[in-house]
Amino acid sequence: MTTALVDVEGDEGPVSIEHAWIARSRRDAPLLVFLHEGLGSVAMWRDWPREVCDAARARGLVHSREGYGRSTPRRPGRQWPPSFMHREATQALPRLFAALGVDTARDDVVLVGHSDGATIALLHAAMFPGAARAVVAIAPHIMVEDMSIASIERARDAYAHGDLKARLARYHADPDSAFGGWCGAWLAPAFRSWSIEAALDRIRCPVLAIQGDRDEYGTLLQVEGIAARVPGTHVEVLPGCGHSPQRDRPAAVTAAIAAFVAAHATTTTHEGEVTR
Repeated sequence: MTTALVDVEGDEGPVSIEHAWIARSRRDAPLLVFLHEGLGSVAMWRDWPREVCDAARARGLVHSREGYGRSTPRRPGRQWPPSFMHREATQALPRLFAALGVDTARDDVVLVGHSDGATIALLHAAMFPGAARAVVAIAPHIMVEDMSIASIERARDAYAHGDLKARLARYHADPDSAFGGWCGAWLAPAFRSWSIEAALDRIRCPVLAIQGDRDEYGTLLQVEGIAARVPGTHVEVLPGCGHSPQRDRPAAVTAAIAAFVAAHATTTTHEGEVTR
């Protein structure tokens, strides 16, 4: 994907956000906004967002959050608070939309998030009812589980003593920024009581929750918790998948999203007629 930078207002002044458009010429099609995981970036999605957009006959927007990819790195020593995903959902994402001319009242936005990105998608839908036509939450986090912390502690050791830093350097201009922000927030003692369960009650749009049955960062309580609070949630549990079903079984995840978008997105024709 060809990326560009756009300047937006961050918490501590202007920041540049790496982003890429997919099939932008499909101007009447739904807009799928892809929100990456805690160590992700535009490049780490690879070609999968384009495959999803083609299958769903949609256009797409992919970006690297502040601190990730080629976006402005996190300032050294700056720690993300336990509310960092709320901040992304309520401040950073709306600022990005404004900078790029995305109008949620006009554009048929479907948020497609993975891991932390799925949580951000759910929070945005909860805090801005009507802004998203639908949400696809892949391996979401709605609460902290012991296995989540244990897996992140193993990642911390791999970053300090293994090859994880070198692997992340392929996708992030400053891997310390990406890893330190994510790991530091999740392993902070104050984060153990973090939860978005109460916020889920405010979601009014359809949700597709996808999780692998071998997810090393969370149990099925995560997607089951969404279904218990958001009426009409469709849950897909994929056997043999870990924390990244879109990598373990991309065809199955792509097909599920395409069918979900077809069922819930609205398309506006050139004549202004609205179709389902």
